[in-house]
Amino acid sequence: MNPQERIQAADRTLVRIVDQAMAEAVRRSGAWIACRLGCTACCIGPFPITQLDALRLRNGLTELRKADPERARRVLERARASVSRLKPLFPGDPVTGVLFEDDQAQEEFFERTDHEPCPALDPTTGACDLYAARPLTCRTFGPAVHVAGEALGHCELCYRGAAPEQIAACQVDFDPDGVEAVLLEELKAATGLCGETLVAFALAAPAAETPEAGAR
Repeated sequence: MNPQERIQAADRTLVRIVDQAMAEAVRRSGAWIACRLGCTACCIGPFPITQLDALRLRNGLTELRKADPERARRVLERARASVSRLKPLFPGDPVTGVLFEDDQAQEEFFERTDHEPCPALDPTTGACDLYAARPLTCRTFGPAVHVAGEALGHCELCYRGAAPEQIAACQVDFDPDGVEAVLLEELKAATGLCGETLVAFALAAPAAETPEAGAR
């Protein structure tokens, strides 16, 4: 097993850990969770993702191409169209899709593009075409969570009427051992990939366009 294959195997373990933690958060939260199929509020507006997320998305697109080539083609078309719209404002390298580390420029960019739908979102069904391969941000947004003791924001549609202490009681730590950070360092060492990008750039990258992408 080469380094990238090992990293991808470890990422699958990370995803299982995160998904199990989020299932517990949903269980604790009960009826306060508003997330449902077709609720796409969190799918509108680009957001930073890691290179580990990007790799997972490209592999997910490769798998979708095998199972449903037409649906994969539509995802890729939406990604390319999104990149075309975002490039004139993109605060980063438009070739690699890597964001510059400029907080103010990023904030202005995300404010000006908050209407842009995620290319993985099927506009007809309101479902994510790459749900199993979605970024960790997507997996953890909605219920109450915390990382390293720091509470993260939850969806404003959730916990309506709940008191702060009730929300706090629902929180889970989705990566208590810091596995994601370790894998990001390993991915950088093995491939040189580093920095944050966007879903559209990850999916429109040349590596995502070939049937062999992510298979090695």
